[in-house]
Amino acid sequence: MKSIDLGAVDLNLLVAFEALYIHQSVTLAAQRIHIGQPAMSAALGRLRSLLDDELFVRVGRAMKPTSKAVAIAPQVISALDTIRATLADLQTFDPASSQKTFTVATSDYFASMILPVLLGILRHQAPHVNLQFLTVEKESLVNSIENSEVAVAVGTFNNLPPYILQQTLLSEEFIGIARNGHPALKDGVMNLEDFVGFPHALFTLRRDNTGIIDQALANQGLKRRIALTVPYWFALPSAIESSDLLVAIPSCMAAHITQHYSLQTFDIPINLSSWSISIVWNALDDQNFENLWLRQIIQHACHSLVENRNIKS
Repeated sequence: MKSIDLGAVDLNLLVAFEALYIHQSVTLAAQRIHIGQPAMSAALGRLRSLLDDELFVRVGRAMKPTSKAVAIAPQVISALDTIRATLADLQTFDPASSQKTFTVATSDYFASMILPVLLGILRHQAPHVNLQFLTVEKESLVNSIENSEVAVAVGTFNNLPPYILQQTLLSEEFIGIARNGHPALKDGVMNLEDFVGFPHALFTLRRDNTGIIDQALANQGLKRRIALTVPYWFALPSAIESSDLLVAIPSCMAAHITQHYSLQTFDIPINLSSWSISIVWNALDDQNFENLWLRQIIQHACHSLVENRNIKS
């Protein structure tokens, strides 16, 4: 048996073979795969040389398959169908039927902000899709994305390698929070003297009591008292509601918790920079339809978050 050099096999030749086998006409086969009749005749010539057989012989007005063509046709057509199905699976994602679990790395506060919208989307679009949220561990984040342990991460990221892509979702800033009727608030305004004079709470994961505000105050020769530090964002609302403590929290969280606690917001009386909340993912998944869908629904949830913040501001 003559050995077939697979390196010489052009997939288009097999597609041409399939079309000739189905239509038994050079003209109709050429029309099926959108090439000219001369190109189809040339493909048949290459097939005959490759397989060392006539493959199709003109009988009357039809091109009849030889016994060899009849023998190989089922396997060739099956192989092409498998390739088509595989490529179709890569190019489509049906949320309604998917049972995939997506892993998202983000902070507790941001997860709590976007989850209501995300779960609403899943309920209507993807009832069998599961979400797994993990804490962002920036030291190992790149490896987690590289190894597909995390599909996307949401937060503030710097110095990422070029194969980790990033898109800004929204801009954040610190907003002051105090209990309703706080003595330092006069018509909803906080002056710098009272801001420094009253005790503060601080969210921190570093087991210290110095934040961005402390650095800004130090630049003006000022210092505040940190009376409470916590590593949990959602320990703060009830603590502030029941005390004279002041706290600075991200604006989206401020818009959320003032709906559920007796708290009011105020502008912090020092200049602070805003920062971006971004979504990051592996460049290898940039055109992955599952990952793209996940990024789109997170982006939609963030858009709703910004709208709610703007309404409350």
